[in-house]
Amino acid sequence: MTKTDTESQYFKHHVFFCLNQRTSNEECCANHAAQEAFDHCKKTIKDLGLNGPGAVRVNKAGCMDRCAGGPVLVVYPEGTWYTYLDNSDIDEIIHSHLTNNKVVDRLLLAPDIGR
Repeated sequence: MTKTDTESQYFKHHVFFCLNQRTSNEECCANHAAQEAFDHCKKTIKDLGLNGPGAVRVNKAGCMDRCAGGPVLVVYPEGTWYTYLDNSDIDEIIHSHLTNNKVVDRLLLAPDIGR
């Protein structure tokens, strides 16, 4: 029996939050409450019982070179890049994308936005 790509993944979704803090005056995700959004996401995922193997893992990341669109997070294995303003945006990503596999179009980071 051959497993599908989804069945062979350790996590169904892996969420990376850029938490990079630049020491210069350059724009960075840490200047946009990224740590607080990460903490909220991690707690919400745990409270909903969505964490763990076969489910969702939320991780910190350093600079992902998308600073101009910050704050940013990316959901794998899809490679879906999001920007967000507050915890209600994080909640929408959790409930729509991570729970129901429906991308939140209004929060998508434009593909041409880099550093």
